[in-house]
Amino acid sequence: MSTHSTKPNLTPRELCYISIFVAIIAACAQIAVPQPGGVPFTLQAWAVALAGLVLGAKKGAIAAIIYALLGAIGAPVFANFSGGFGVILSPTGGFILSFPILAFLAGLGAKKDSLPWIVSGLTLGTVINFACGMLYFSWVTSLSLPVSFGYAVAPFIISGVVKIIALPFISKSIKTALRKARLEI
Repeated sequence: MSTHSTKPNLTPRELCYISIFVAIIAACAQIAVPQPGGVPFTLQAWAVALAGLVLGAKKGAIAAIIYALLGAIGAPVFANFSGGFGVILSPTGGFILSFPILAFLAGLGAKKDSLPWIVSGLTLGTVINFACGMLYFSWVTSLSLPVSFGYAVAPFIISGVVKIIALPFISKSIKTALRKARLEI
């Protein structure tokens, strides 16, 4: 007879919060402004990073993975209500594939509950997201890295910096509100 506990890895409450963040990421993907290079400006990377900050590294990454899988199987959760594996194979697929890393690193930074750690996690996650997005964009389009940088990264640097500055305070407000409502994660 085994004395090993079969406690579930995630509680129903945690699953609900993960689901809520999948929906938030999908909603933020619909705020899309087309750019000349084909990579639209959206708020989905903001939502992915926020998921990591609020849910933590593991649960934030799970939310990003579920979001990417939903889109890959055809749910219209990607920018402009698109979905399907073709979006993953498109020039913007590298950004989507690296979202779990962004969420995980943001969550790792938030674990220390210290602004320098949070900013470090967000910065590293954003840089990796940009790098993966640019490298994938270059690979799919056969454009050089400098040209790919110009299309896939340069237009988003300012919003990335604003994200790194703003999200620590936004996530802290959300966590405080959840704690006051006794709905902490």
